[in-house]
Amino acid sequence: MAKKGARDIALDVLNRVEEHKSYSNLELRHVLDRSDMNPADTGLVTELVYGTIQRRLTLDFVLSQFTTGKKLQTWVRNLLLLSLYQVRYLDRIPERAAVHEAVEIAKRRGHQGIASMVNGVLRNVLRQPDVWERVPKGDAAKQIAVLYSHPEWLVRKWIKQYGEEETKAICEANNRAPHTSLRVNTLKIGKDELVARLREEGHEAKESALSEQGLVLAGGGHAAGTRWFKEGYYTLQDESSMLVAPALSPKPGMRVLDACAAPGGKTTHLAELMGDRGEIIANDVHPHKRDLIAHAAERLGISIIEPIVSDALDLPDKGLGMFDRILLDAPCTGFGVIRRKPDLKWNKSPEDVRSIAQLQYQLLAGLSSMLAPEGTLVYSTCTVEPMENQDVVRRFVDRHPEFVLDSTLQDDLPQNVRAKVDESGAFIQILPHHFDSDGFFIARLKRKG
Repeated sequence: MAKKGARDIALDVLNRVEEHKSYSNLELRHVLDRSDMNPADTGLVTELVYGTIQRRLTLDFVLSQFTTGKKLQTWVRNLLLLSLYQVRYLDRIPERAAVHEAVEIAKRRGHQGIASMVNGVLRNVLRQPDVWERVPKGDAAKQIAVLYSHPEWLVRKWIKQYGEEETKAICEANNRAPHTSLRVNTLKIGKDELVARLREEGHEAKESALSEQGLVLAGGGHAAGTRWFKEGYYTLQDESSMLVAPALSPKPGMRVLDACAAPGGKTTHLAELMGDRGEIIANDVHPHKRDLIAHAAERLGISIIEPIVSDALDLPDKGLGMFDRILLDAPCTGFGVIRRKPDLKWNKSPEDVRSIAQLQYQLLAGLSSMLAPEGTLVYSTCTVEPMENQDVVRRFVDRHPEFVLDSTLQDDLPQNVRAKVDESGAFIQILPHHFDSDGFFIARLKRKG
């Protein structure tokens, strides 16, 4: 494995993803864990895999104009897509180098005929740079889908919900690389002091626009590799996700349930806001994820979290008692985090949206019975799909008159985010381009006394 170059390894990963119908992050980790590449090559492999998958439809459209009538083997198609990605989107790699490497890989894996075909296709693309600007035939949805590399059915859905311009903005933001953000553990350190300490190690951090506890690292880097992370001074978390715990408005001494808690980012945020005083039951359906929550709490010096393992649908029958606050960070399609998980957009279907919305409603209806009178429940997702968000919550409130939408949500949100709260005052939908962060939905409900 160590003798292979970055492009060869990236091609292996792309082939495995296609052959096994698996997720790129898992295949990538499998391959990189067995390799002894330097950090630069590891970064290149990661960029090539995620980037090629992210831009797949655009790359396919361009490739199709130069391979008419040719039947390509999977590995050859992936090699061409990988190479086109470098040519179009990676400025630091000379075009000739990308072509040369592709031809060498084709020789090693195939024969001279395949190598000649690969060379011919890529050089033809280089001779016609306007190919990247060509617009596919069809209506606006078809064109946006190809130009911004998103499934056509999803683009049509978004155009209906958000309009053409907003849909373009969502898709464009989904194709940008996410930045690294972190949440300061205020139980251990102040934000200004952490900024100073990070600077000592060569990390420049600026304040988040979305969270009082948030920082954004310039230039990325291995933020989980610093001594400050290991000693529990911060948690890696997207800025949008940092809005969820404050929206629940937890207070010291309260009983709190985090129903779908792993890996524990929001759970530990709740504990920090509570000053590590009170009780948090952190549930997840997977036993190995209980350990993730426990380890996160231990690293951060938090003592009030009790991790448990259960299907969240079964929690009302567990005799856990009533809670002052309940967080349901519901399972969802994840359409708000496509920039982090590019496979998502290709692996989901309209039926997935419908079926997961039904599960979300069942979870909300069941868990609501565990909320004490005058208590607060926050429902959140990392998707931008109204069927999984506003529709679920409105359906629940319509059928449960003991619950009302809490129109004071904005009081617990940062000033520059409040404009995104809708007319009900209880919902906020962050889209990926609003703050260059993940797409996130938050709703706040209160139980009547």
